[in-house]
Amino acid sequence: MSTVTKMAIQGPGLKKQGIVVLQSFFIGFFTFIELWLRSGVGILTGAMILLSFYGALRFGRPGTTYVSVVTPPLAFAANALFWIMIFDGFRPSRVGIDFIAALASVAPFLIIGATYGWFVYLNAKAKTKPSKARRD
Repeated sequence: MSTVTKMAIQGPGLKKQGIVVLQSFFIGFFTFIELWLRSGVGILTGAMILLSFYGALRFGRPGTTYVSVVTPPLAFAANALFWIMIFDGFRPSRVGIDFIAALASVAPFLIIGATYGWFVYLNAKAKTKPSKARRD
């Protein structure tokens, strides 16, 4: 029998700035790789988006849940627009079509990750609220 141990983190975890930087870097890197190899984004970038949601929620300090949930869609949009403009040049019609196609191709991953992230955030927020005792 093997025992599964939870990975221990040294220290309190990532700050808000660290979460933003790491999520932006990993999403941007995988967006670049997929645009370079396939000329479009898809499963590889989507998997990295889901991993960035989970990793930030898992390795972030208490109080960084909001940043962990909000950053991946913004980071993906900024990185996708940047890399599409680098690869396509500044042709507004081509950039616009490729950008909308990139957003559409990772939309399921963004929806799944955001749903999970907002559930964790709102659940944690509800647990910190004092319960309203019934007054009879």
